[in-house]
Amino acid sequence: MRILLVEDDVVLRDVMLRSFRSAGYRVDQAGSVEEAEYLWRVQLFDVVVLDLNLPHTSQPTSGLGSGLTALRNARARDDRTPVLILTARNRTDERVAGLKAGADDYLGKPFELAELEARIEALVRRARGTLDQVQLGDLMLDRLARRFSVGGVPLDLPAREFEVLWELMTPAGRVLSKREMAAKLSDLEDMLTDNALEAFISRLRRKLGGSGVAIRTLRGLGYVLEKAG
Repeated sequence: MRILLVEDDVVLRDVMLRSFRSAGYRVDQAGSVEEAEYLWRVQLFDVVVLDLNLPHTSQPTSGLGSGLTALRNARARDDRTPVLILTARNRTDERVAGLKAGADDYLGKPFELAELEARIEALVRRARGTLDQVQLGDLMLDRLARRFSVGGVPLDLPAREFEVLWELMTPAGRVLSKREMAAKLSDLEDMLTDNALEAFISRLRRKLGGSGVAIRTLRGLGYVLEKAG
């Protein structure tokens, strides 16, 4: 999963960043409206975590709810990326303004990181139409536990292989291009190359042998996870 984290409080942003990355998420970060809008336009994200009270880089201070600018502009160009807004005082007017501008959920500060991550997961599942548990052949993904198993036996995977297989099962049967895979599984500090992706796919194919599923390459289109024929 790739997250755009938009928060100008450096300390809070660092705490969330470390928490997200320890959970296996790919995260790009922004601290102003301009940074947020630029990243939102040039990258694909699964979810945006957006603070409402953001500074403009060209202004020393900003008014209440300035983060709504980035949200309104995204919705105006028909970008439907799920958005969770963060509000400094959990005020009703802030929540209403964010939801009316097109946000999908909100969370008031202070908050528990576990709740924030649970809400993010729920938003992404809802947007993709996926379930908490999904099975294909003997391969099972438990999204809440963040665990794969084959025939009830845990399938232990390195972080990158786990991320690739997660994307292929979100949902299973969806064709993913190399470009889309790279966009979802990279951040600005760690880009996934085509060669690295092909290596991860090759390793996963070996590990999925006997699971009743296979990763098929569709020339010119990408990869798809399906029942083995």
